[in-house]
Amino acid sequence: MGCAGSRPKGDDSSKKIRKPKPWKHPEAITRTQLMKMREEFWDTAPHYGGRQEIWDALHAAAEADLTLAQAIVDSAGVIVQRADLTICYDERGAKYELPKYVLSEPTNLIDEN
Repeated sequence: MGCAGSRPKGDDSSKKIRKPKPWKHPEAITRTQLMKMREEFWDTAPHYGGRQEIWDALHAAAEADLTLAQAIVDSAGVIVQRADLTICYDERGAKYELPKYVLSEPTNLIDEN
């Protein structure tokens, strides 16, 4: 028995999330191209398995500031393996992998002009 606020050792379900480390796309891309890549990912992600409500929560978290993102993943029961949200699990053990381009902008983002 422990106090009401204790958790078992190894319980990473409440891991504090953070922004991904800076990254570079293989080719310089525009914001429009980045947005298209993100849209395509979110449209197809549920087809790779997992539950739609977890994909929806991860989508909302990816577009939110860190405080709100933390609240979203915590309330959805998402188990965060990597603090940058690139690898997560749901309570049933399904794996969700998010590419960095849906979580942050590359260092080589170029102007549309």
